[in-house]
Amino acid sequence: MKPSAWGTLALLLSASLPAAAVEVGCVTTAWKLIGANHRVCVEAFADPKVPGVTCHVSQARTGGVKGSFGLAQDPSQFSLACRQTGPITLPAKLPKDEVVFSEGTSLLFKETRIVRMWDEANRTLVYLAISRRIIEGAPANAISTVPVMPWGARPAAGS
Repeated sequence: MKPSAWGTLALLLSASLPAAAVEVGCVTTAWKLIGANHRVCVEAFADPKVPGVTCHVSQARTGGVKGSFGLAQDPSQFSLACRQTGPITLPAKLPKDEVVFSEGTSLLFKETRIVRMWDEANRTLVYLAISRRIIEGAPANAISTVPVMPWGARPAAGS
């Protein structure tokens, strides 16, 4: 492949992947004598296909020796908040539902996944966070909605 073809292939592959999160910060919830402390961490990510939407997810992180080496299984405890942070531009073909974020919460088999759904009747983007186990399901979930409205619109005078 020519160098430009590699760039095009990389762009196409990255467009189909879930968003990468940026850590906002962490708060210690329990001090551990040996190894990392137990924490709750907040990460932010922009919806990869809907410009103007940013989500924040908080997740419990297990510390101790296992947590220090990435061997601990994090609990299925998280919260989700998504907001309009700029003009929202919906793509021409928005899937009814699509994974927009995924992060492993154990060495094997467990993840936090965020799925975007489109509620066309109410012109609202729905973000659902779930804890998934490949072997057995986990019911932990959180939801956040973002109504699609004009950005920067002001209410009419006298309202």
